[in-house]
Amino acid sequence: MSLRLDEQVCFGLYSASRAVTSLYRVLLEQMDLTYPQYLVMLALWERDNRLVKELGAELNLDSGTLSPLLKRLEATGYVQRTRQPDDERSVRISLTEAGTRLRDQAKRIPPVVGEAMGLDDEGLTRMRADLDRLTDSVNAYRESLA
Repeated sequence: MSLRLDEQVCFGLYSASRAVTSLYRVLLEQMDLTYPQYLVMLALWERDNRLVKELGAELNLDSGTLSPLLKRLEATGYVQRTRQPDDERSVRISLTEAGTRLRDQAKRIPPVVGEAMGLDDEGLTRMRADLDRLTDSVNAYRESLA
């Protein structure tokens, strides 16, 4: 295999990721969200009222990364953080009314991203499945090296 930059899978993945994330940045500006904040909101729209550690596990984010995101989302009025009475270290995150309403605005994003990628719903579903398989395979291989 060649070491030419334009023949490297890693560079193709990196370039595609940057392009897609840049598109999301433009689309999310109107909602006053960053891309990582959008991922948090997606998780909460799917299942609201969750512990921070549950969100972190689902999003593969540690608390040092997730906590500042949640503080900013709380400052914008999209979520509410509540310490658990039985364990002060445990924090529950729930959507506010404004955060729940934002979901309707977000519904326009996936079709725009699909159009930008030149993919219909079926193509997006296939790509997502391929990416899941790729991630699982690489993670399993990496773990076998340890």
